[in-house]
Amino acid sequence: MGRWIRPEVYPLLGAMGFVTSMVVFQLTRNAMLNPDCRINKGNRKSGVLENEEEGEKYAQHSLRRFLRTRAPQVMPAINNFFSQDHH
Repeated sequence: MGRWIRPEVYPLLGAMGFVTSMVVFQLTRNAMLNPDCRINKGNRKSGVLENEEEGEKYAQHSLRRFLRTRAPQVMPAINNFFSQDHH
């Protein structure tokens, strides 16, 4: 493999592998858990599903509930350090 791919390409391959895994995860999550996506024949027969509870559970998953309690900052320690007056 070293003969065909230069070492400069490894970070790009790593980033593309990470993004591809994120896409596969999201597609799998939507196909399996999304209440609007009906794969089996029994659910496809019904035109409109009345499942507000299931939709709310899908939309407000545990990661979103956890992040709701956090400050909307990427790096709060660095932001606080640079926002303080150091005179």
